[in-house]
Amino acid sequence: MRSWGERVLHMTLFEAGGLIIVTPLSSWLTGHDMGRLGLLAAAIATLAMLWNLVWNRLFDHWVPTRRRTLMQRSAQALGFELGLLIVTLPGVAWWLGIGIVEAFWLDLGFMLFFLLYALLFNTAFDAWMRHRLAQGDT
Repeated sequence: MRSWGERVLHMTLFEAGGLIIVTPLSSWLTGHDMGRLGLLAAAIATLAMLWNLVWNRLFDHWVPTRRRTLMQRSAQALGFELGLLIVTLPGVAWWLGIGIVEAFWLDLGFMLFFLLYALLFNTAFDAWMRHRLAQGDT
């Protein structure tokens, strides 16, 4: 099971990388102002960091292995993104002044991006942590 320190590092790296990629990409794809989307993304990232801590700690408890299968990684990513989607959908619609259906499609686009990103990031993070453990770094 990951320590709280490892989870904080994981969360911080994950969210920073995601913001750097998704803010300009979503602005370009949707035509919404990058500053407005950046503030929205930062707010969602803050919620996501809290949810990330809770969700991944729970997932560590349910699936306590360090070498997870692709199916387990997929379940981890999907559970995280669905929980976040449910919480953020009303705020996205309100902040951008769009309908709930348009907000759903935008949020779904974010979710699909972050599903793939989470799968790749979590796999790389685990490999890095295994390497650090093998080297005696903790």
